[in-house]
Parts: sequence; C-alpha cells; structure tokens
Amino acid sequence: MTSELVVDVQPKEVSIALLEDKSLVELQSEGRNVSFSVGNMYLGRVKKLMPGLNACFVDVGYEKDAFLHYLDLGPQFNSLEKFVKQTLSDRKKITNIGKATLLPDLDKDGTIANTLKVGQEVVVQIAKEPISTKGPRLTSEISFAGRYLVLIPFNDKVSVSQKIKSSEERARLKQLLQSIKPKNFGVIVRTVAEGKRVAELDGELKVLLRQWEESMVKVQKATKYPTLIYEETSRAVAMLRDLFNPSFENIYVNDETVYKEIKDYVTLIAPEREGIVKHYKGQLPIFDNFAITKQIKSAFGKTISYKSGAYLIIEHTEALHVVDVNSGNRTKNANGQEANALEVNLGAADELARQLRLRDMGGIIVVDFIDMGEAANRQKVYERMTANMQKDRARHNILPLSKFGLMQITRQRVRPAMDVNTSEVCPTCYGKGTIKSSILFTDTLESKIDYLVNKLKIKNFSLHIHPYVAAFVNQGLVSLKRKWQMKYGFGIKVVPSQKLAFLEYVFYDKNGEEIDMKEELDHK
Repeated sequence: MTSELVVDVQPKEVSIALLEDKSLVELQSEGRNVSFSVGNMYLGRVKKLMPGLNACFVDVGYEKDAFLHYLDLGPQFNSLEKFVKQTLSDRKKITNIGKATLLPDLDKDGTIANTLKVGQEVVVQIAKEPISTKGPRLTSEISFAGRYLVLIPFNDKVSVSQKIKSSEERARLKQLLQSIKPKNFGVIVRTVAEGKRVAELDGELKVLLRQWEESMVKVQKATKYPTLIYEETSRAVAMLRDLFNPSFENIYVNDETVYKEIKDYVTLIAPEREGIVKHYKGQLPIFDNFAITKQIKSAFGKTISYKSGAYLIIEHTEALHVVDVNSGNRTKNANGQEANALEVNLGAADELARQLRLRDMGGIIVVDFIDMGEAANRQKVYERMTANMQKDRARHNILPLSKFGLMQITRQRVRPAMDVNTSEVCPTCYGKGTIKSSILFTDTLESKIDYLVNKLKIKNFSLHIHPYVAAFVNQGLVSLKRKWQMKYGFGIKVVPSQKLAFLEYVFYDKNGEEIDMKEELDHK
C-alpha cells in the first residue's frame, strides 16, 4: 500500500487529503485565520478571579477572555512563575533552567485567589480551542510536542507510552532519555519512538529544547500583553507529525511557503526521505489534478456506491450512526444468494472502514449487513472489518455480527466531525427555476473580462469555470479563449475546476485572491 499526502493551500483555508492507493481515506480542513490553535503559548495577563469556580479569566487576545482553572495550573506552576518573573526582570540574560531550583509542587487543595492576582503575567498554553461563544481553555502545564517526544519544562520525570508493550524496550527508552535529557526537564516518550536510535531521539530533543529557549526569548522581549510566545506548527506539519511513516511516497503542496515548512520538517525527522516533498505548480487546482474533488463529492452524502451497483446508506441520529448495506442492481453471483451476500458484505466492510476515517464518525455505529445463513461467512465479514480498522488511529471496538446480521462498532472521535455538503445550489437561478439562456453564458463571461481589463485595469487573472464549459471555451484552432486573449491580452488564463457547478464562474487575480464579479441579480 502506498500513501500520499496532498495539501491544498487557499487564501482562506488549508485542506489536507490523505490517499492510500489513490483512494481518499482522510480529509481535514482548517481556516487560515484560526490563530487560537491547541498548543499555542501566550504570555497573558490575569483579568478576573472567580473564587467560586476556583478559576480565573486570562487575556490572550481573544474577544472572550480565556478560562484557566486552578487544577490546570499544573504541579510545577510555582517554579514556572518564578522563572517567568526572573526572565521579565532581567531583559539581558535568560536564566539557565538547569541551574534553577525547583520549588515544591502546587497544593492540590489550594485556591486561585491565593495563587494569582489580577494583572499578573502568566505563561499559558491553549488546551481547547474557542467553541461557539466560549473563549479558549488554558493550562499552565506547558509542553512541546514532537514526533517521538513531548518535552515538559520544570519536571524531572521520564514517562513511556503505555502502548509500547515490550518491557525491555520501555526500560531502554527510559534509561536512554534519562541519560540525554537536561536537568529540570521531563520527557514523555511517544509510541512511534519504539525501536528508534539515540541519534534520532537526541536530534528531536535538541529541536524541542530550542523551541523552549526561543519562547523564553520572546517572553523576555515582550513589551505588550498578551504576546504569542510559541506557535504550534502549521496544520499540515502537525498532521504529518502524527501520520508520517516510511510508506509515504509523495507529499504534494501547492503553496511555496507551506512546501518549505513541510520540507524542512521532513528533512529534520527523516533526511533520507526529503525528496518525497514536491511543490505542485500545475495549472489545474491540486485536488482536481489528483481526482480528490470527485472523490469528495461521491464519498460524502447519504448514499455511497462502492462496487458493482452495491451501496451504503448512512444516517446520523442523535445517539448513533446507522449504516444499511444494499446489494442494489448488481449482477447476482452464480454460486447463489449466500455467496452473493458474502461478496456484497465484504465490499461493504472495505468501504465502511474508509468512511469511518474519512467522516470521523464517532460514538456508536450500527451496521445492518445483508443476512447470511452460515456462521463461517459472518466470521469472515467480522475478520475483514477488524483487519481494515487496524489502520485507524482512533480507539475503537468491534463486536461480531449478531444473528440478525447487525454489527456494533464504537469509535473515539479524533477531531471535529467532517461534514461536507455535496449538493450544489444553482448558481444562476438560486432556486427560482429559470435561468438566462445558457448559450449566452460565454457572452456574460466576455462582458466580465472586458470590465476587468478596461475598467478595473486588471490585466493578469484566471477564470475558473466548470470543465464542460472550459472544453467549449478551448475548442477549435481559433478557440474562444484565444479570441479573448487577442482582444484583451494574454494575461487571461482559463482553468477548469471540478468544484464549480455547471454555469458558475470565479475570477482570481495573480495572487490567488478572488475578484468578486457576480452581478447583483446573482446575489438575489
């Protein structure tokens, strides 16, 4: 199996698609204006104490003040607070944490009023992003996450992931980290560190220590509060950190800045694999080029076809997800109904495992497979589903098929559920049911181009239109596109985009920013 990562960087959002054997299995999307990401650290200021809640509100630059509970201050808060005060008082030299004396742990039964005061500067880390009207949730137990290790300042312990089962390997890793980590730093060893060499772990430890030092330099130089002192790696790099494995063949990125970020990261963790990161410079949108847009449109929605006419129906209720397996109009198996049902159910197990990861369906999932009379066949479907789900990073539990042909699955959600609306609103009538004559559509486009070039004086731009319309515009020796270029200049590019509906169009300037050229009538 080969894995590829495709990163689509747009002005407003970044979308990341994970392909396994060219099939889309994970999709993540995040707005670029989201600055309050989990892991970001701030030098904030206490705004208000809430003794009744044993918590306080801290200003970290969000419209709503962030929430910090006493228990989230962390056992080492006293040591951190003392270090931050020293750093703020001495603007020339940063105290070496290794020489610092650790203060006693924070009293678990203490109160926020006796620990903090209004106006005090505190170093905090985002533990939970803002949701709806609530501000971010904070912690003062700061940590720096890498691929193999998590670095925790003012803590002297080394912990090893429980998922590493071998007692010899756990002892090796613990002893190894105890010998290379600096004083007054704690380390959590992640599961992927199993079997790794000293050089790899030491290299990452140095990177995490540098991140700590750079964040303290920002604390020292802070002139206003709040100040961002450490920013979690970009979404693309963060996902890569959790997913990266030697089976990755290619990582395609359509933005030069993000391309450099990812290349630097891969060079850092796997220097021999840096060649897999490629900068996509094609004219087609990157998701269209790798057939991802088409897969998104076919994979989300209520009905999902998978092979030979068979299909799944996925319904989401308040308490659970319900999946119904249908054989549809597929050709019947020559060996009879039982063999036919087994074939359809095995295909459904393959597609469902992909859908669970793709949509990140969490909670209870009940699957109604086609009835099979033989217990051995039910066992085959269960084993296929179990094997398929081994690639799933989320914790899950699968029960064998009941005598009614039902399978129950529980699955932990890794991230917010991905919900993609695959239906398209008519871009020309907006539900009225009548549109301008479609043969006049190219005349409308030409009038927009004329207005752009002659009135707005924009000479270089790209026009994104549906692939069918693009084929019409490009056809012939002297195509319509060529006529436009001869009349209005050769800065005009026509790009087919599968995201757009049939008579939809979007103009972009040379920097990739959208130029709003819709008529008032279009907005009604």
